[in-house]
Amino acid sequence: MKLTFWGACRTVTGSMHLLEVGGRRILLDCGLYQGRRAEAYERNRNFSFDPASVDAVVLSHAHLDHCGNLPTLVKRGFRGTIYCTAATADLSRYLLQDSGHVQQSDCEFLNKKRRPGEPLAEPLYTLEDAIASLSHFVGVPYNRAFTVAPGVEVTFLEAGHILGSAQVVLALTENGRSLRLAFTGDLGRKAFPVTRDPEPLPLSDVLITESTYGNRLHSEVSDVQGALLAAVKRAAARGGKIVCPAFALGRTQGLVSILHDLFDQGKLPPIPIFVDSPLATNLTHVFTLHPECLDAETLAKMRGAGDPFGFARLTYVSSAEDSKKLNDRPGPFMVISSSGMCEAGRIIHHLKHSVEDPKNLILFVGFQAEHTLGRRLAEGAKTAKLYGVEHTVRAEVVRIDGLSAHADRDDLIASVRAAGGSPRVFVVHGEEAQALELAASLRRTGLARVDAPVRGESFVL
Repeated sequence: MKLTFWGACRTVTGSMHLLEVGGRRILLDCGLYQGRRAEAYERNRNFSFDPASVDAVVLSHAHLDHCGNLPTLVKRGFRGTIYCTAATADLSRYLLQDSGHVQQSDCEFLNKKRRPGEPLAEPLYTLEDAIASLSHFVGVPYNRAFTVAPGVEVTFLEAGHILGSAQVVLALTENGRSLRLAFTGDLGRKAFPVTRDPEPLPLSDVLITESTYGNRLHSEVSDVQGALLAAVKRAAARGGKIVCPAFALGRTQGLVSILHDLFDQGKLPPIPIFVDSPLATNLTHVFTLHPECLDAETLAKMRGAGDPFGFARLTYVSSAEDSKKLNDRPGPFMVISSSGMCEAGRIIHHLKHSVEDPKNLILFVGFQAEHTLGRRLAEGAKTAKLYGVEHTVRAEVVRIDGLSAHADRDDLIASVRAAGGSPRVFVVHGEEAQALELAASLRRTGLARVDAPVRGESFVL
């Protein structure tokens, strides 16, 4: 048995881990690497293994850094099955088609602006490629064991990160030897809005854990609500626009749920709020189709008021025409739009029309990966290149990390230790400082075999 790490190694994006057992190859996740544009394109386009040699993919959840390169895998020859929860399968249908469409649209825009002699921009994959990948998906319920290959039995446990997110438990057998491998995927937080709490992992021989916040602790959600409310009130008082980049999946629904509560409590300033994302609108509908993934509070709202993701002051925007109207609308108002790291989508238009006005607020409520525009803005960049044009950043920029749906350092350590035993641990899906510090923290708890692999590193299990 062998495990090779091809993504999310001392970085947050591009989750991809190749398991070889009994002559079969199982890929855990197949995510998009996000970072410097040229580097990301080449890494996502060129796999370090033959996609046709992979027998199956086991997908932890539907965020693009975990599922977003599946169309390329299929395009390059993969013919197996992609296993995931039923909610993840439904969400992926929207996310992958949107990803293909956005890539095509962005390339068309860039090609109109290209200089003579410059090569044509080509999408990593198209809408048609994304659609072709969807026939490979098979949804499986939580807590039901199923076989993906001879000697490889998988069970999904609730991860509590986003709708349908799963921790993956694999029971492996090869030449009479048995071993249990667990993969956290992205691990959520207890008592966080919308999703259920993570389930405890069983005793395992090998454990792959994420480390996005491996060296940090989160604030309490109640404290974060106060910081969010203060920032919104400050911008509203000066008549500003509040532009909030947010992932269409997970972060948008969680933020809307919190704003819903603040509205019900009479604390929210009397300003209109827009969710400007056709994708987020479609994904929010999927939430209503999967009550098995929702927490008790959200289910109670569904049974009472009827819509936990809608309230009087909130409007979902779908058409491009209505989206453009927001650019000329005077403040105060709030717009929540994707992509969450400001790398594509309608959020770029809103930043273009807002970033130079000091009345406005750019509000970050999610993790920003290295080398993304969102990360640069969140860290205080004075300029921002938007559609090839440099803009001076005069708007107020606020970063609120406590709304993250990722487990923090103490949550991650508790998850590993609660599983019991002395597993061999691999720390992934965290920037180098976070991954290395979590690995060191786990060693201090008494675990002897803890590694933070680099990309391409293999381990015999």
